[in-house]
Amino acid sequence: MINHENGERMVIVQSNVRGRDLGGFASEVRRVVAERVQVPEGYFITYGGQFENQERAMRRLAIIVPLVLLLIIGLLYASFGNGRQALLVMLNVPFALVGGIAALWLRQLHLNLSASVGFISLHGVAVLNGVVLVAYINQLRDQGMPLDKAVREGSEDRLRSNLLTALVAAFGFIPMAISTSPGSEVQRPLATVVIGGLLTSTFLTLVVLPVLYEWVEERWPGWAESFHHRRKSRRRNRAQPTAVGARGQ
Repeated sequence: MINHENGERMVIVQSNVRGRDLGGFASEVRRVVAERVQVPEGYFITYGGQFENQERAMRRLAIIVPLVLLLIIGLLYASFGNGRQALLVMLNVPFALVGGIAALWLRQLHLNLSASVGFISLHGVAVLNGVVLVAYINQLRDQGMPLDKAVREGSEDRLRSNLLTALVAAFGFIPMAISTSPGSEVQRPLATVVIGGLLTSTFLTLVVLPVLYEWVEERWPGWAESFHHRRKSRRRNRAQPTAVGARGQ
């Protein structure tokens, strides 16, 4: 069948991809066609369908994801008042990536657009766990608790809340991860990434992040003391009432 589009004759060749990633298959098709097919003058080949949509979405994500990460870093800096603790919290992002990629590999799934969206949603939960932990440790230190004790007690006290946050989200994605109904090929990679990333992110947040926090605070003690002193001074100034008087001439 010869179709027409924009006044030009068009022949459509369709294929379904199973057992491998769509991007790799399309790249191999392009290479083989370029090597073996001699296109006559006036003819051209266009690769479309789901592959075209995926390429378009990936180009958008290449712009959106860095902007989102910069926005998160800015919000963390505004929350903690310094860049070091903001970067400490951002370490949860690679912690989450490890679990998401490992889960895809164990289930023999490919990195597609759905999985990429799963990584984006995973970053939010991972950063939230780090914010909760670091903010609570800072609160204990503001109360006069020594660094080592504040790190230990803060990690123990926030163990339950971080586990609940991760487990609730992970259990909610289990039906999507094991689904076999029509359309589940889109849901499975997303759910698999979120579940795997939450497991590693939560574990590493509770084990690695406190160690790094204590190391950074001991490495730059002058900065840490001045930072907490400024926070205490601002709180005292806000707590003190302001006296308003009149002076006559």
